[in-house]
Amino acid sequence: MSAGGNQAEHHDGHGGHGAQPHGSLRGYITGFLLSVVLTAIPFWLVMNDVLGNSTLTAIVIMAFAAVQIVVHMVYFLHMNSRAEEGWSMMALIFTIIIVVIALSGSLWVMYHLNTNMMPDMHRM
Repeated sequence: MSAGGNQAEHHDGHGGHGAQPHGSLRGYITGFLLSVVLTAIPFWLVMNDVLGNSTLTAIVIMAFAAVQIVVHMVYFLHMNSRAEEGWSMMALIFTIIIVVIALSGSLWVMYHLNTNMMPDMHRM
């Protein structure tokens, strides 16, 4: 057997990454259309002042942003529980946990600094 004998078994045109899922044109178009819709709806909500309440509008926009992140991960980054035997999903979950801890901790600290350290600022 020659040195290149195993090359035919692992050659798929993508450098030996046969187990990795690759997107189809239909998947990319679906992801693109979902991204456009998930961008256009919040834009329309803000431009036409549909919800009126700025807090509610911000929450709705963040919800659309979270859905759009999932759409990008599924349709463009091809992340799922099967990719890389689940390790990419575990890395994503770990990253989300760290980001949530950092953001919530920062907001908690800023809130308590505002309420506990600057009592005279409200009278000014």
